[in-house]
Amino acid sequence: MRKIVIAIDGYSSCGKSTTAKAVAAELGYAYIDTGAMYRAVTLYLLEHDIRFDDLPRIEQALHEMHISFKRNRKTGRNELCLDGHIREDEIRQMRISNLVSEVSSVPAVRHAMVAQQQRMGRKRGIVMDGRDIGTTVFPDAEVKIFMTADVQTRAERRQVELAAKGEEVAVEDIVENLRKRDHLDSTRTESPLRRAADAVMLDTTHMMIDEQVDFVLERVSAMLFALAADGGNERNGNEVVV
Repeated sequence: MRKIVIAIDGYSSCGKSTTAKAVAAELGYAYIDTGAMYRAVTLYLLEHDIRFDDLPRIEQALHEMHISFKRNRKTGRNELCLDGHIREDEIRQMRISNLVSEVSSVPAVRHAMVAQQQRMGRKRGIVMDGRDIGTTVFPDAEVKIFMTADVQTRAERRQVELAAKGEEVAVEDIVENLRKRDHLDSTRTESPLRRAADAVMLDTTHMMIDEQVDFVLERVSAMLFALAADGGNERNGNEVVV
């Protein structure tokens, strides 16, 4: 069966990553959390005392750092590696959340990450979630989902995630962080957060994860059926050349 690209975009804490992981597991596809990549860049810049407006040093850092994913056999999840070390917990901290949108708006950062993401998905058979997957990274993705949810619901979900990792944060602070990130992500010049014209909207405010996963899988099944019925003809080309 032909493999496709599934692009899941949307706001923070809508369930994108959890849904994308489950969809990938169900299909036997690779899963890439692009948000984790921008968080890794943010962590690297902080640890190397590089200012976010120091463009020459940022460009040098992008050439020096190495970002990859390693599958944890015990948990079954992909964990982000920065320069060969797993940094999954550090990149999820609130201090990174407060700064990642600023870092991801730097054109050089976006260009470097988008190029790497496109290389990762050249062979298709991938589920990728982020902010600009269906619009910039893979505009030819066969299935595009744009996820949203009420900001209060998103904040409460994020609070639970942080608490599970031992980080206690007031829900009001998380709401403020999410609204700030939403604004920065949606108004940046480079690859802003927006719904692709052919993306299906999915509001997860009152949905369980299983329902979200089923929603995406139904769209995938419909697309695969349509492609098979069409004789496997390519849709807008099959690879993004970088």
